[in-house]
Parts: sequence; structure tokens; C-alpha cells
Amino acid sequence: MKFPKLIHSLLENDLYKYSMGQAIYHQFPSYKTTWTFKCRNKDVHFSHETVEEIREQIKSYCKLRYTEDELEYLHKIQWLKGSYIDFLRIWQPRYEDFEIKETKEGCGLSIETKGTWLNTSMYEIPTLAIVNEVYFRTNYDYGELKAQFERRLDKKIQGLVDGTYKIGAFSEFGVRRRLSSAMQELAVKTLIKKQQKDGYKDSLFVGTSNVYLAKKYNVKPVGTMAHEWIMCVGQGNRKHNPAYSNWYALDAWVKEYGILNGTALTDAITTDCFLRDFQLTYATLFSGVRHDSGDPFAWGDKMIAHYESLGIDARTKTLLFSDSLDFERADKIRAYFKDRAKVAFGIGTYISNDTDVPPLNIVMKTTACNGGDVAKISDIEGKSVCKNPEYVEYLQRSINWRMQHKEM
Repeated sequence: MKFPKLIHSLLENDLYKYSMGQAIYHQFPSYKTTWTFKCRNKDVHFSHETVEEIREQIKSYCKLRYTEDELEYLHKIQWLKGSYIDFLRIWQPRYEDFEIKETKEGCGLSIETKGTWLNTSMYEIPTLAIVNEVYFRTNYDYGELKAQFERRLDKKIQGLVDGTYKIGAFSEFGVRRRLSSAMQELAVKTLIKKQQKDGYKDSLFVGTSNVYLAKKYNVKPVGTMAHEWIMCVGQGNRKHNPAYSNWYALDAWVKEYGILNGTALTDAITTDCFLRDFQLTYATLFSGVRHDSGDPFAWGDKMIAHYESLGIDARTKTLLFSDSLDFERADKIRAYFKDRAKVAFGIGTYISNDTDVPPLNIVMKTTACNGGDVAKISDIEGKSVCKNPEYVEYLQRSINWRMQHKEM
């Protein structure tokens, strides 16, 4: 490897991979998925040198194992069960599940993972973190990027201290697009220390989605579910009408967790379709909902109106915003909603990869489950990753049909 090992622990993953992983282990252990990497930046190209380093870093990641200390930490999380912890004790990443290629078209890099959902789900975040760090270390002066990152970090945190930004509760969600593991750790460590030393005016750093850093710095690990849960549970079984994906996914989640660990993701097949299934039982059981696409103000108004239509006081529920946020945007959102609902933020790239260089816009999404296509249709265009346009068209038709039949 040209660079030092970039992933140091299997805990360097988002918490929601464990919450979904446990539910997959108990309810869908036989499901198989394909995940496909995509770079949305038009001017980015991965060189031969970069691809080779990515390959070597993923090989290194696949040699990691959980330590007993790490497993003990996971077992202390209220909703993680001993049966799943025992599975993780023998679990290991499989390099054989990865297919990494150089391509002449597009960005020059192709990555796919294929295998059990239990395995492939865990690869997404570490793979993206590796791709990010290798790309920036290979193509830029890392020392200069580090200096830019530190200057910007100090400035933005000072805005929390002096009250320029009043964003209430927020967490760091930046593993997948971080500049580097060291810079993400610096950001989390600095946010904690400045809060303890100086305090933030009307802001509160709650924790991080990075389980490794949450453990190391004794802060709350944060996360519930991702789009893959709704896509695979709702579309992976070909007996289901995919327009009911949310119902099947929410039902399976409640079966696993009851009232614990309950923030529902709304935009896997559009929020309007989600609300058809998010009726009184689920709206009561889940502590809140997460926004990840579309206009956050319109979305929040819609969610509050929906709670009120069910006779639920929206002020008892959390609106969690996580779509391309910075402190200024979060400040405006909180000011708009703060007396109408609980408001929280998951802020990623702005905290973990803020330099003078535009960050990569890379994703790795499920494109197949149990041998068939899956897709998401979010509240804006451009976020779907699916190899088969005909399947996306079929999914959209299914959603349209349901939305046109109010009784359904």
C-alpha cells in the first residue's frame, strides 16, 4: 500500500448498519444483494494508481476482525441482542465479494459487491471512506488540505460558540465522505472539547454515526435505518407490490425493535407514498422521521400536518434533517420549526470534508436483491441508482397507481 492503513477497526461504520444488520440477521438472513458504486462528479477521474491503492486498502479492511472489547461495547447498546453480537464475533468481510475494475468510460472506477445482504450491507461505508481518502491523498497535497480543513473547522465551531449558528441538537454523519479518518476524528474530538470548555449558544453536539469514534470519545452513536432497508424488504420479495415497500419495512422494523430505535426514513419511494403507510400505529411507535431529499421546509410542514391529522402533537416528535446540510442551513431550518416539533440534524460532509476543494459526490447503493432489480425514487430526481430503467419506470407506475387510488 502507498498510504498507511485507512480503516483501523470494523467499528468504523455507521450505527445504522448495525441496527439494520441485526434485523437482517434475524428476519432476512438468506437475502442476497448487489451494490454498485457511482461517482456523480462529472470532472473526476480515478487513475490507475488510485484504483490500485483502493484495491489494496479494501484488502486490508477485509483482514479486520472485531475485538472482544468492541463486541462488549456493542452489546451495551440497548437494542442490540446477544444473538447478533455472537454472529459478529465470527463475522468477517470477504474480499471475494468485491469486484473492483478500471473503466475507460465514466470516472474510471467500477466497484460492485455481491453476496448475502448480511455481508454486503456492511461494506458500503468503509468502501466509500476508502475511495474518498485515497482520491484526495493521491490527487492533492494532503498537508495543504489538512490545513484548509483545520482553518474551516475552527471558524465554523466558533460560530457555535458565539451563537452565529443556533442549531439545537446535531450529530456528525460524515464517515462515507470524510477527507480522512484523522480529519473526521479531529472534527469529532474538537466539537466535544469546545462544547465542554466554552459551550455552544443554543446548540448541542449529541454524537456521531461513526461507532468507532463514539466508543473512543464516549459520545452517543447515532443512526437508525437507510434506504436499503425499505428497498430490500419492500422490493426484494417479488410477492410484494413495491408501492407498499414502506409498510413491509416499517412492520419488520417494529417486529425487531418495538418502540426502540425508531426514526423512520420517508423518501425511499417518495414521502407522499410513505405517508400512506405511516398511519396512527407507526406514527405513534416511531419517535420521529428523517428527511434526506427535497425541500426541507415543505417536507417538515407536510410531516407536521400529517401528525396533526392523526391527532398526534408534532411537538412530541422529532424531525431529523440529514440532506446536504451546513450550519447556516441548519440554523434556518431550526428557526422555522423549533416551536412546532423537536428538531435535530445529522451533518456529514460539511463537518468531515470541508476544504477549498469540492468534495466527492459518491454513493454505493443496492441495485439488486434476490436476483431482481431494486431502486429508490426519492423526492427529487438524480438520487436513484438502478441499472434497469424499465424497473424504475415500473416502480414509478406502481407508486402512481397507488397514489391515484386513495383507498389503497
